Amino acid sequence: MAGLKIKKGDHVVVLTGKDKGKRGEVLKVLPAEDRAVVQGVAQVRRHQRQTASQEGGIITKEARSIFPISRLRTPRTGNPRRVGYKFLKDGRKVRFAKRSGEVIDG
Repeated sequence: MAGLKIKKGDHVVVLTGKDKGKRGEVLKVLPAEDRAVVQGVAQVRRHQRQTASQEGGIITKEARSIFPISRLRTPRTGNPRRVGYKFLKDGRKVRFAKRSGEVIDG
C-alpha cells in the first residue's frame, strides 16, 4: 500500500464510482483502508434517535468513500493532478503537482 498524499482539508476530485466528477473537501483520512471521507460525496441517510443534545429523525451524512483516494486539486488551476514529494533548498518536504511542478504546500 502506497503512502497517502492527501491530508485533511485538501480539496479533491473523485475519479471513479457513482460520485465521479464531484469535488469536495477531505474531512477525514483513513490511511489503513486507503480511503477518505469527502464532504458531499458518498452521502448516506441514517435514522437517529433523539438525545438530550440532538434532534431525532433521518439525517444525511458523509460515509467513508467506497472508492480509492481521489486526485488532489491544485490551488492555482483547480485541476486534479498526481502528487509527489520533494525537498526545498531550505530542507522542507513539500507536496507538488507532478505535471506542472507547482508546490501545493506553502
